[in-house]
Amino acid sequence: MSVEPFDAVDVIRAKRDGGAVSEPALRWMVDAYTRGYVSDAQMASFAMAVFQRGMERDEIRVLTDAMIATGERMSFASLGKKTVDKHSTGGVGDKITLPLAPLVAVFGVAVPQLSGRGLGHTGGTLDKLESIPGWRASLTNDEMFAQMQSDVGAVICAAGSGLAPADKKLYALRDVTGTVEAIPLIASSIMSKKIAEGTDALVLDVKFGSGAFMQDIDRARELARTMVALGTDSGVATTALLTDMNVPLGLAIGNANEVRESVEVLAGGGPADVRELTIALAREMLTLAGQPDADVEAALDDGRAMDSWKAMIRAQGGDPDAELPTARETHVVTAPADGVVSRMDALPFGIAAWRLGAGRARAEDSVIFEAGIDLHAKPGDRVTQGQPLFTLSAADEARFPRALEALEGSWEIGDSAPESGPIVRERITA
Repeated sequence: MSVEPFDAVDVIRAKRDGGAVSEPALRWMVDAYTRGYVSDAQMASFAMAVFQRGMERDEIRVLTDAMIATGERMSFASLGKKTVDKHSTGGVGDKITLPLAPLVAVFGVAVPQLSGRGLGHTGGTLDKLESIPGWRASLTNDEMFAQMQSDVGAVICAAGSGLAPADKKLYALRDVTGTVEAIPLIASSIMSKKIAEGTDALVLDVKFGSGAFMQDIDRARELARTMVALGTDSGVATTALLTDMNVPLGLAIGNANEVRESVEVLAGGGPADVRELTIALAREMLTLAGQPDADVEAALDDGRAMDSWKAMIRAQGGDPDAELPTARETHVVTAPADGVVSRMDALPFGIAAWRLGAGRARAEDSVIFEAGIDLHAKPGDRVTQGQPLFTLSAADEARFPRALEALEGSWEIGDSAPESGPIVRERITA
């Protein structure tokens, strides 16, 4: 029986007392936890010490690298073209990946978009796409490479279990120990998978506000800077955009309805905020891929992005022209008076959509593709009494009362438009 070089209690104490954990000890802790030598109780104690004491930049780098080392590392070097990925920290109505990946692929750049499923009030990209008949999320590495090598260029699929298995184990532990919000743990979780993926460049969409994971802009900025540093230190060209998630993004919140809205954007239309953020992120991705002058707006408006989308959906077994699921039951909420929509908090709308069936409470739950909310007005819009404000959709009308309960006090009709700033607040580089 081999002798372990370190003791988990010593590592925990070092971090608990505010010290930096040495590189060999930190690498051992991650490896020993992944193979089951360090217990859940010990790793939970360590995670809480990190939550309370933080980590130095070099410690976060080592933690991330140690998590990568527990699994496989992919490489796209043989593709013969630049690869660039995007990661969003998630929000309400955030369907940007859907129009973004095929738009960037128009310019000959490969987009390996490894995506996830929704949990709680934030929707999952894979759930949205699975509302398209026939579309499949699970691809082998060979299928993924072939799709990027071909004229399709973009792939949106589930990440394989071989990427950073330590993260999957630690993520589940953080979720039940009150340590989810620790920036070193968030940053290492996201970046371990993105760096292991092997992309040349990465753009981070880090959201702040009511519907975001990080509601405070200063904390969101700290997370963005930490992740940009991790990518840069690992040789991945990385930048971040700090974006506003105080109000739902676009007019659709759900799964099938968000696909419809994405298709509108790909056809050159769609809500102004969704188009604006799609264009901003596409420009950022193409700049990192060496094409700072790419005319992404033209690609949206002349049909090239739509052609790219249809090719991507077909490549994964989907029918881009098929009818999407529609709800059997709807409930319309109307304006109680004339005025201007002065407030619409994102988080309650996300929770309401989740209660309608658009999201899941547990990882093993299924989503109802047709469930969700369609907004008919947003902050700054003038409305008249009785005019529809938003429509709730569900498979069962019994879901409406709890969804409406979540929305109580989340919106207001006033006399004047609220102050509003741009969606993209800052660009963060190394």
